[in-house]
Amino acid sequence: MTIAIPHAIFLPDFLAHRAATNPDGPCWIFEGRSWSWGEAWESVRHVAGALTAAGVRRGDRVAILDKNNPAVLQVLLGGCQVGVATTVVNWRLSGDELDYVLNDCGATILFVGHQLVAQLDLVRDRLEHVRDVIVVGGEHDELEAWLAAGTPTDRQPEVTPDDICVVMYSSGTTGRPKGVQLSQHAMVEHSVNGLGDTTYVEGDMLLVAMPMFHVGGTSYALLAPVVGVPGYIISEVAATKLAGGILAGCTHIFLVPAVVAALIAAGPEAMALFSRLKGFGYGAAPMPLPVLRAAMEAWPDTEFQQVYGMTEMGGVITVLNDEAHRDAAHPERLVSAGRPVDHAEMRIVDPVSLDDVPRGGSGEVWFRTPQATSGYLGKPEATAELLTPEGWLRTGDLGRVDDDGFLFIEDRIKDMIITGGENVYSPEVERVLAEHPAVLELAVIGVPDDRWGEAVKAVVAFKPDQAVTPEELIAYARERLAAYKTPSSIDVVETLPRNPSGKILKRDLRKPYWGGRDRQV
Repeated sequence: MTIAIPHAIFLPDFLAHRAATNPDGPCWIFEGRSWSWGEAWESVRHVAGALTAAGVRRGDRVAILDKNNPAVLQVLLGGCQVGVATTVVNWRLSGDELDYVLNDCGATILFVGHQLVAQLDLVRDRLEHVRDVIVVGGEHDELEAWLAAGTPTDRQPEVTPDDICVVMYSSGTTGRPKGVQLSQHAMVEHSVNGLGDTTYVEGDMLLVAMPMFHVGGTSYALLAPVVGVPGYIISEVAATKLAGGILAGCTHIFLVPAVVAALIAAGPEAMALFSRLKGFGYGAAPMPLPVLRAAMEAWPDTEFQQVYGMTEMGGVITVLNDEAHRDAAHPERLVSAGRPVDHAEMRIVDPVSLDDVPRGGSGEVWFRTPQATSGYLGKPEATAELLTPEGWLRTGDLGRVDDDGFLFIEDRIKDMIITGGENVYSPEVERVLAEHPAVLELAVIGVPDDRWGEAVKAVVAFKPDQAVTPEELIAYARERLAAYKTPSSIDVVETLPRNPSGKILKRDLRKPYWGGRDRQV
């Protein structure tokens, strides 16, 4: 029997409903431990009480630095009860990136996974706002005692659906990440709209694999109480953990294309194991057609769903459903991003004139949706560039729409690379490489990669009589950037191409690598 979606105004309402109607049913499963709906709800109420006792108030922010763990959801939903926003910090960040995010979000309490304490210690003395650090898991776990000391607390009367509940950091076009603020109302809307036409029945189970420091990971993990099925949470994407989830009975999963490519490379046995899935969602980067076709052939009974979106809209904003995947009359739609979710309006706009382009023409993709961000934390100018006064959100992506409303993403206006589902903004990498004493000028671009979708490449010109090897420059970057942001290759040139006003022509640099391809992202 199909499970009904409960009505919700506040984000924790979904979990509260499951706890009230099915308190003993399974909610979360993680590393051998299981929480019922009732136990999960009580843990959320304890978080709310413990935050209140710690002096955290409506409008404040806390942060959690951990791999996937039910604690992320407990803290986030508990914060919702008292109007507190949670930042889920990317544990892959390097030192100076890590302290920047923690300082920028203004978190007063930091929850840290026991395996990441040493990483935190490297920047602890640079944290400006954090007054309490609570270790999660391991031999010296502090979370359980902290929770137990909290008096179970229901939603406080001053909390509103427009209160920010999540601040998720998205790489910044100016060289630093920006905190994307998402309200409870926006996340409730996303939780319902982003389901597409997927339905769930008793016995289904979500495999929560993608990192929760991404909006796609957090939003997917939050679906468990929305659709009323348990979430089997794995700490990170690893072959053995994924296989364990499938063998445990997981029926639905969301992955980035790079993981699917790795499964195909692992051989027929791995693909056969995943053929047990009832539903397979993918997104965060385009799926190379050979990879997609191989997966569809290997999993003929699995429903495929591609999603396109961005952090600034809570995640999913368009869906390509299974019917469209298998529409023999329109094979070209396999490379489309699908059609908008419910309650979302879409426009294709000339980025210069700001007029709508004719159907089939290319322009910047704009959306108006109740899922949209309230703006960037502490960055009103960047917010004004993102959101129009009429409520339209500029994606920075160029696309077109066919006669049946299917969106095709063709290129980017904004300077971003998507590698393995991770967003990398070129200025972030350029900022680091430009500090090397031998570098005169450089540009960072994305080039095609059959496994990761795109790979990060730097094109560098050195100062006269100064040079280092590409390998040395990559090592320099690796010490200062997260691994996924580090260039995998470097081309050395005498000069970089520029237009008459002096701007580096990145499109010319990218052209040799993207020639002959259907899309430029």
